[in-house]
Amino acid sequence: MKIILATKSPYRQAAFRMLDIDFLAEGSEVEEKFDGRPDSPEELVRNLAKLKAEAVAKNHQDGIIIGFDSVGWFEGQVLEKPASRQEAVDRLESLSGQTHDFYTGIHIINLDSGKIISETAKTEIDMREITQAEIEKYLDQDTNYNTYAIGYDP
Repeated sequence: MKIILATKSPYRQAAFRMLDIDFLAEGSEVEEKFDGRPDSPEELVRNLAKLKAEAVAKNHQDGIIIGFDSVGWFEGQVLEKPASRQEAVDRLESLSGQTHDFYTGIHIINLDSGKIISETAKTEIDMREITQAEIEKYLDQDTNYNTYAIGYDP
């Protein structure tokens, strides 16, 4: 049975490759910021994972579609993806030595059986104190700031 990941994220794809699972990857093009967006991080990741899986499922008649979404949560706010390197630096500085939460939603649609599974997971992250040099080195490793500062790449 074919598995279709509703994502173009190289990180999600790498996880499936590490598990030696054959898959196809297809971006969903779901807009993540919209009116009526849930305030709760759990509801948000569950909702976005569902929207992504459903968008990709429309393009297929069989197989298993897997949609994902992840967000950080700190001091009562969703950690949006940094739009620039400076925002990523600022984010990492604010999280240094702090504890924050990371929420992941997964929505699985089995198009053959009609079965749907939707789950969320919360991970508490204790970040050690990090230096400015470590922040710069970390950000120099990849220029895609969407993956930094716990905004993660859905």
